[in-house]
Amino acid sequence: MGQPVRDYLLTLCVTAAVTYLLTGPVRKFAIATGAMPEIRARDVHREPTPRLGGIAMFFGLCAGLLVADHLQNLNSVFELSNEPRALLSGAALIWLIGVLDDKFELDALIKLGAQMISAGVMVAQGLTILWLPIPGVGVVSLTPGQGTLLTVALVVVTINAVNFVDGLDGLAAGMVCIAAAAFFLYAYRLWYGYTIEAAAPATLFTVILMGMCLGFLPHNMHPARIFMGDSGSMLIGLILAASAISITGQVDPDALKIFEGSTRQATHAALPVFIPLVLPLTIIAIPMADLVLAIVRRTWKGQSPFAADRGHLHHRLLEIGHSHSRAVLIMYFWSALIAFGTLAYSVHSASMWIVLCVVALSAIGLVLLLLPRFTPRAPRWAQSVVPPRYRRRTPAPVVAEAAPEPSEAAEERVPVPAGLHGSTAIGNRARFTDRRKAGTPS
Repeated sequence: MGQPVRDYLLTLCVTAAVTYLLTGPVRKFAIATGAMPEIRARDVHREPTPRLGGIAMFFGLCAGLLVADHLQNLNSVFELSNEPRALLSGAALIWLIGVLDDKFELDALIKLGAQMISAGVMVAQGLTILWLPIPGVGVVSLTPGQGTLLTVALVVVTINAVNFVDGLDGLAAGMVCIAAAAFFLYAYRLWYGYTIEAAAPATLFTVILMGMCLGFLPHNMHPARIFMGDSGSMLIGLILAASAISITGQVDPDALKIFEGSTRQATHAALPVFIPLVLPLTIIAIPMADLVLAIVRRTWKGQSPFAADRGHLHHRLLEIGHSHSRAVLIMYFWSALIAFGTLAYSVHSASMWIVLCVVALSAIGLVLLLLPRFTPRAPRWAQSVVPPRYRRRTPAPVVAEAAPEPSEAAEERVPVPAGLHGSTAIGNRARFTDRRKAGTPS
């Protein structure tokens, strides 16, 4: 058991190192090629910042897959499954479109078509949803057409959810890293706990995705030196969707019944991560909620669903008074709470302590959300030991304005002879002033 963990850790470290080391040269390349768009009305940064960070992330993906292919405990994924190749093909296509968009600002419909084509490329190579376990019904096999449509829909929705939430420094990379960590823990449990080989590709995809995000975050935290751009956000969104599809539509719930007692019990036990319609809502609930709210808000205003605005959740956090860093940390908190709360419930669904802990943490999260609404003040005896923001402010003394100098006052009140107006009056005023300063009679 220890050797697989070391192999996954090595893959994660190599992916993170390659992404981190390449981000600096990619930043210089983005500046040299002019991939620094002007600041738009919806942006929160104040200076033009280079994009194209997805280039470094893509090469980190390639490095992670290459290392895993040469590790004894991970190369079986490449021998027994075509999913890594399918992932790399779809990722290369969506990454290329993202790079072009970062440089030339492609139309939204072109990007949507590219997302659908990328999903279709993965489906053609075997990365697709084959069946759905439905509680109370059992396993429902999907026709090739149904599996293709559901797979493409899940890929497109997940990509756009991640793309929509990419509005603050470090937000998208951190939230996707949290989601990938939750995916990895559950996939690893199925692979090495239940010895279900179909979970091996998802385990590899998620650990590589974690490495990509962790390697890019040091360059992207506030204040960001580089943005991932659409080349990065669409890429990590596609990998996240591919992980969900692999572990959802490829793992047969019937394989769990020998451990759970029956297929129906196995379906219920695996419910939080097996139903594709529930999976994105639980693991990436925050980006998905932001996506739905953005579509409703823009459609209600008569705008295109792809029209950019400043109504996203992270924008609202800034508007109510949160700082940039605190808004990002709050989004991290809620993502981790929902993702790992669902993960814990899927492992021990009968435990009441999990529900109580989630409720308690949710209450803490609500307090953090409403923190700018009230500013607590410490009592006077504790003023010297609390941060300045919690100290009582004393009113500043009113300082009387000093009277002007006599010469200045007299200069300001220089009389203008009657009957002089316009430029003549201005010229005479200047001459009267000069005579007064010189001490000559006017």
